[in-house]
Amino acid sequence: MATSKDYLQYLMEQVSPVGGITYRPMMGEYVLYYKGKVIGGIYDNRVLIKITPASLKFLPDAPREIPYDGAKEMLLLDFEGREDLRELLDDLYDSLPAPKQKKSKKEANSFDKT
Repeated sequence: MATSKDYLQYLMEQVSPVGGITYRPMMGEYVLYYKGKVIGGIYDNRVLIKITPASLKFLPDAPREIPYDGAKEMLLLDFEGREDLRELLDDLYDSLPAPKQKKSKKEANSFDKT
């Protein structure tokens, strides 16, 4: 079952006060970003976030779920009524590596001729 657009719209309305949360559609589901870093996704109408020391600190008892076959476990986030959502996302953001810079076509096709 793919994530419904109604659920996506509902989630984005709920988290809008936090700011900085965006999404990108991917194969019927949605990848979630916070300030440009991938933090998790929406899979089958569930918000799942990456497991890091920061996310475990805020969600020590959160169920671990697999978003799709072959994927790593993620934490199920119950975002409703979370007064600490911004703090959770800021700590998660700080614990994740910077996004990889995309190579230009010229760089991707060049060879080192040394």
